[in-house]
Amino acid sequence: MIAIFRKELSAFFNSPIGYLIVLLFLVLNGLFLWVFRQGFNIFDYGFADLSNFFQLMPWVFLFLVPALTMRSFSEEKKLGTLELLIIKPISIIKVTLGKFFGVVVVGIIALIPTFIYVLAIADLGTTYGNYDIGLIIGSYFGTFFLLALYCSLGLFASALSESQIVAFIIGATLCFFLFYGGEALATLFSDGATQQLIKSFGAKAHFEDISTGVLDTKDLIYFLSISAFMLYVTSIRLSKQTAEQ
Repeated sequence: MIAIFRKELSAFFNSPIGYLIVLLFLVLNGLFLWVFRQGFNIFDYGFADLSNFFQLMPWVFLFLVPALTMRSFSEEKKLGTLELLIIKPISIIKVTLGKFFGVVVVGIIALIPTFIYVLAIADLGTTYGNYDIGLIIGSYFGTFFLLALYCSLGLFASALSESQIVAFIIGATLCFFLFYGGEALATLFSDGATQQLIKSFGAKAHFEDISTGVLDTKDLIYFLSISAFMLYVTSIRLSKQTAEQ
């Protein structure tokens, strides 16, 4: 698994693609938060906090994560190296986990430069450092779990097709529906209890709960269980594909 993990990381950073994706992620964040005059602009928001940044993250991840994961299995299948990878003395689930952790680490590397935003808002307040550090830490935890969830969905999409474009579209669609689907379906019901129940099936409600700075067990179980399930389904899909060939 460690060998697959290292291979995945080197594949990203031995070519310009990994750097371009990370750079695009940082540029888009910077433009929406500090330059473009719209709802996410921190200067227009009027408060020295990063709530706009963490509201933006799920939508940026909709494009970043599928772009990171689209080549994971699609490229292997297109080049005919997936079979060679599978017949090595390593289980398919370990291959899947190696690629999963590799993509997650790339996502974390992309997030690290955003820590400078914390220093920026510390300077923007009427009193230096006048911000809720617990809220920021909780939001970063929520962002990490959402990143892992999106990566598991993106890997599953990559296992479905040898076309990276198709894998990207499927991955982005799955991430969108899992994040916002519960919120959208809840609007079809008028009963408050039913709305809350349906919202709890979507990642948005759990992401927002963690972003308040409270790490609730139910939210952690939600992200971990779905991520683990999608990785398991991905390994099953790969097993069936290799058995058919």
